Amino acid sequence: MKKACAILLFILASFSVYATDARDVTQKDTTEVITLNKNAYDNRLTNSRETVDDAEKALALARKLDYKRGIAEALRVKGIGEYYLNKPDSALSHYFEAISWFEKLPDERGIAKVNNNIGNLYQMVDYEKALSYFNKSLETAKKYKDTSLIASLYLNIGNIYNRKNMFVAALNYYNKSYELFTRLNNTTILVQCLEDLGVIYYNQRDFAKAKKYLLEAHQKARDMDMNSSVAAINLTLTDLYVAEGNYAEAEKYLEEGRNYSMLIHSDKDIYDYKHTAYEMELKRKNYKAALDNLRGIYQLDSVNFRSNTSERFAFFQQEKQRELAAISQQKREEVARIIYWSLTITAGLLVVVIVLLVANVKRKAATNAQLQGLNSEISRQKDNLDRINHHLEEIIDERTRDLQIKNKKLSEYSSYLSHQIRGPIATLKGLMNLEKEGLVDQAECINMMDKCVSEIDEKIIEMSDMLHDPGRTGL
Repeated sequence: MKKACAILLFILASFSVYATDARDVTQKDTTEVITLNKNAYDNRLTNSRETVDDAEKALALARKLDYKRGIAEALRVKGIGEYYLNKPDSALSHYFEAISWFEKLPDERGIAKVNNNIGNLYQMVDYEKALSYFNKSLETAKKYKDTSLIASLYLNIGNIYNRKNMFVAALNYYNKSYELFTRLNNTTILVQCLEDLGVIYYNQRDFAKAKKYLLEAHQKARDMDMNSSVAAINLTLTDLYVAEGNYAEAEKYLEEGRNYSMLIHSDKDIYDYKHTAYEMELKRKNYKAALDNLRGIYQLDSVNFRSNTSERFAFFQQEKQRELAAISQQKREEVARIIYWSLTITAGLLVVVIVLLVANVKRKAATNAQLQGLNSEISRQKDNLDRINHHLEEIIDERTRDLQIKNKKLSEYSSYLSHQIRGPIATLKGLMNLEKEGLVDQAECINMMDKCVSEIDEKIIEMSDMLHDPGRTGL
């Protein structure tokens, strides 16, 4: 018995250790997914390829663990990396897949972040579409008071107004974004805010302010190894110095920016630098160098035209499919709602009918119980009446017997009176007549009369005893 208990305790301890280890491993793996996603997101402006690679690792591990939130975030971050690599079709596909996972959780804030990312994709092709995604995301961000997301959305909305040449509205959103990011101490995004402020002042031809913000953003971006930002900032600085005629500075920032664009493998930035170099050489009237850059641009255009055309087609196809799927989903949800409410109303009516039937049955049962009570009361009263009637019959019979006895006694009394009393009275009457005629001695007459009176008194006493004695049946 002791051995069996020891074995049982050992098995239980082993299972406990195994369960604890499994929990620890799962927790460790989940933390690894979160870390991979964070590192991937942090590298988006430094090395977009690393962003995609880390996101793919996080996605594979999250799928293995069935960690839904990790899957959704990995898909979102992978889409961000592909956005910076100028792969809008792949980015959009992963954004939509991320939304489907966030909807399963459900996680409205996650969906809002993805809508912000999709809005960024549309910035270059459809301003109104981009604004619709940004505003949808902003509504959710304000609902949950997500200051970081609100600040990002203000920045992106400012970019749209900047591209639409609505500089006052753009500056308003940029300033609100800069204020929020300053409060959050988000140095990475502050660099983007400074860059955007510099771009808008450049578009307004206020080169002094533009240079101030762009140079500050450039220095901070280099300090934090924000390679994508450095490439973008240098492009604007190159344009600015070309516009000022300062070609030495323009060449410096153009060469540096071109190197950064090649480092981050951004085909778009490489093309933009080719085009900027062409415009700079053309403005300097260095036509041979301008022509060389133009040939490079032509080659890039011929190569990129097909890929861009197919990518744009795929990009809009995905959005169209998404819209059609959303419409179908809405119809399915509408049908489901109709069926749900129909079933709910039917169930409600059935419940009402059942309640009424139960109430009716209870009411009938209560009525039957009352009727049974009344019947019982009537039966009881009938039994009482039967007993009373029977008792009355007994009383009547008894009274009848008593009257019969009394009638018999009266009859006997009458007979007795006729035979016993009348004799002495007749004798008295005779003696009285004899005394009146003097035919009898007075003393003897009185003596005889006394005897008659005594006899009458005895008979009366005997008759009285007979009448007052119920048990006596005769004189």
